[in-house]
Amino acid sequence: MIRATKVLPAGTWDHTREIDCIALAHDGRHRRRIVMNAEGGLDFLLELAEAAMLHDGDGLELESGRVVRVVAASEPVADIVADPHLLSRVAWHIGNRHVPAQILPDRIRIGRDHVLEEMIEKLGATVTRVSAPFDPEPGAYAGEAAHGHHHGHHHEHGDARPHSDGHRHDH
Repeated sequence: MIRATKVLPAGTWDHTREIDCIALAHDGRHRRRIVMNAEGGLDFLLELAEAAMLHDGDGLELESGRVVRVVAASEPVADIVADPHLLSRVAWHIGNRHVPAQILPDRIRIGRDHVLEEMIEKLGATVTRVSAPFDPEPGAYAGEAAHGHHHGHHHEHGDARPHSDGHRHDH
């Protein structure tokens, strides 16, 4: 079976090498090893050394040097619009719940969650339920891991090491 062994970040690869594309929803774009079937019928094995978050426009380089383009598929999402101050408050509530969010120039996009959507509407923001590509922020601890690189960033809970004040603090 044809293998794809490398992720080429969006904007860094030559599109004349593209032979097919594959549409994947957000939940299907964090991958390491899986058989994939591209839109044009090409079957291939994605076989990466480490799991990677695939983004819209990334290329999956096949052993032959040809490329399959990743497309962020439309999926059920909620677009949140409000004045800048209220949108900042909404962003805080979303982050406080560790909900994946895509920050767009004029709105925040989240995956559908009726409980969170209702709370956001009660705060005064407008929530529009649509079907659109979802590409949330990778998070502060992801670093370049979003494209398959690992730099040893860790966030651990239960850490009881002494801090600079000499006391132990549980996180």
